Amino acid sequence: MHIRSPRADLPQLPPPASRPSLRRRGRGAVSNPAPRFDALESEPFDDGWATIEDFTDLPPLPTTLIRDASRSALSWNQSPDIGFDRAVNPYRGCEHGCVYCYARPTHAYLGYSPGLDFEAKLIYKPDVAALLERELRKASYVPRPIALGSNTDPYQPIERTLRLTRAVLETLERFGHPLSIVTKSAGVLRDLDILQRLAARGLVRVFLSVTTLDAGLARRMEPRAATPERRIAAIAALAQAGIPAGVMAAPMIPGLNDCELEKILERAARAGAAHAGYVLLRLPHELKEMFEAWLSEHFPDRAKHVLSLIRETRAGALSDARFGDRFIGSGPYADLLAARFARGLKQWGFAERAPLETRHFAVPTEAGETKAQLSLF
Repeated sequence: MHIRSPRADLPQLPPPASRPSLRRRGRGAVSNPAPRFDALESEPFDDGWATIEDFTDLPPLPTTLIRDASRSALSWNQSPDIGFDRAVNPYRGCEHGCVYCYARPTHAYLGYSPGLDFEAKLIYKPDVAALLERELRKASYVPRPIALGSNTDPYQPIERTLRLTRAVLETLERFGHPLSIVTKSAGVLRDLDILQRLAARGLVRVFLSVTTLDAGLARRMEPRAATPERRIAAIAALAQAGIPAGVMAAPMIPGLNDCELEKILERAARAGAAHAGYVLLRLPHELKEMFEAWLSEHFPDRAKHVLSLIRETRAGALSDARFGDRFIGSGPYADLLAARFARGLKQWGFAERAPLETRHFAVPTEAGETKAQLSLF
């Protein structure tokens, strides 16, 4: 066991590439680092007697569901480089297992690892729709678009049975409240009926996140997300149903998938996507070490090159939290990626995102109330 604060009399942790892999079938992360707030951290250590445990044949890691007792459904932000100020996340942690997910470090706030814990220990909010309704009914509430899936995917596999995202959509529809959705799942099509009604009033926009068109690479990076082809097909189905659809080419990873940017934009546009966005890979907190370990496991021949390119776009580091730079990076490589994206927007006719409607918002009558009673107020 190692103390987190560095001391000269204690052995230092080995670099990520030299530590035993915790790779599990169907999971993205190959490590499970301790939360950054923990004072103690245990690490496998080879003492030379061949006593270190062999992790190569570990059984599949089951998913554990943990009930969330939060008293609020809405989370708020004041970030100047984010296009929304409120969000709803029915789930914390994500079974899709995307190794690069910027939300992984948030699991540390719950006392869990951003590694395998993030994709196997899922926190769900069973009362999310009721909590949301209570907040929307407040006299002080001012409607602005809600982001659904800003932190973890609202259509990850457990949504098939828990249906919490659908419950949120039903609440927002009753209130006439605008929202945007970002997902990697074709499961969004299960709610096509609600989404069509919302779209008819200008209340919704749906983005499919397409990181790569290479099914093999996708399987390594995001093992339980829908295949790239299914995501493109979902864009087509949404557009055909009259629902404003878009594509997020995110994240673009220098030297790994950024060469696909133009092709992703082309395929999405041909499928009917009207809007597009992209994000350059960012690696906050524990994600730096985790991504380095994953690269060394899956792409040992190019790991150093990829990490070098990332540092080139992040002022010499693996992450840059500065507003304005954190999503697009800086330096010549990042500038070239931005120019390529701008050219793709023009070439394939992607449109500016029109504001979602807020004029339809109205607090519905509660059971037992009458219009006459409400008129007294």
